[in-house]
Amino acid sequence: MSTKIAKTVQEVMSTDVKWVKPTAKLSEVAKYMQDRDCGCVLVGENNKLVGVITDRDIILRAVAKGLNPAQTEASAVMTPKMLYCRDSDGIEATIRNMGKNRVRRLLVVDAAKKMVGIVSLGDLAATTAGQAEIGPALASICTQSLSFAA
Repeated sequence: MSTKIAKTVQEVMSTDVKWVKPTAKLSEVAKYMQDRDCGCVLVGENNKLVGVITDRDIILRAVAKGLNPAQTEASAVMTPKMLYCRDSDGIEATIRNMGKNRVRRLLVVDAAKKMVGIVSLGDLAATTAGQAEIGPALASICTQSLSFAA
């Protein structure tokens, strides 16, 4: 029995992508993440993607700063800059792209630049083709200069 090895992002990406409105409260966004077992939600309005919010955004940009998740809107902590890859991109190149940009997820677009999914470092790590690239990419993503206030 042979196992097919994924070669492109299209083979491993998640296609069931939904979004929340910028006015959604962070407590609603967190519940949505919990229900869907995901750490990233797209933010959209009027059929246009306006940002992305991760579980990390909620923790670092809201909770750690004392903002109330039941009162704070997604637009207050979302990241408006969204990086992407193409569905035809190779696994290794996409992992290197994530490492270079220090991100764990990328939007996926097709040749017409229509959003067709999202891919995570975890999705890519599950492929045999990407295993050699995962360590360096994760090291790059997680490396940051630490500064401590006196």
